[in-house]
Amino acid sequence: MTEQIDPDDGQPHGGRFETRSIHAGQEPDEETGAVMPPIYATSTYVQDGPGEDRGYEYSRTGNPTRAALEENLAALENAEYGRAFASGMASINTVLNLLEAGDHVVAGDDVYGGTHRLFRQVFEQYDLSFSFVDTTDHDAVLDAMKPATELVWVETPTNPLMRVNDIAALA
Repeated sequence: MTEQIDPDDGQPHGGRFETRSIHAGQEPDEETGAVMPPIYATSTYVQDGPGEDRGYEYSRTGNPTRAALEENLAALENAEYGRAFASGMASINTVLNLLEAGDHVVAGDDVYGGTHRLFRQVFEQYDLSFSFVDTTDHDAVLDAMKPATELVWVETPTNPLMRVNDIAALA
């Protein structure tokens, strides 16, 4: 694909947030000539043979629309990769599955109810432990940390209390 060059700084997608937000992940389609990637609503893609896809085989595993979104999000966050999920719960589940039995998580005491249930009803049975504290109180977060702590889970703004967490300070 042809990289778009920012006229202000001569760099691919530019260094400015505004430019990256518009252009990252938006390369013209070589096959169709579309300037912006269309929304692909198909569920399956043609394969040249069994197991021989052309980059996509089934929309649940990936599609060009999601790939463009993920590239754009990565550019906005100055990251190498971005990931998009069908729901917040799917993303939470993915992150928690990176942990191992015996690991500890510090989480906000007012996380979304579905998050709380997933932590307590699903992941505790896999020997993960959780401490729930006011994550706007950085001393409380530090006090909850244990040698086994592998993750501090914050949501901002929180639901339902709408507390705003300082993610950079908590990092």
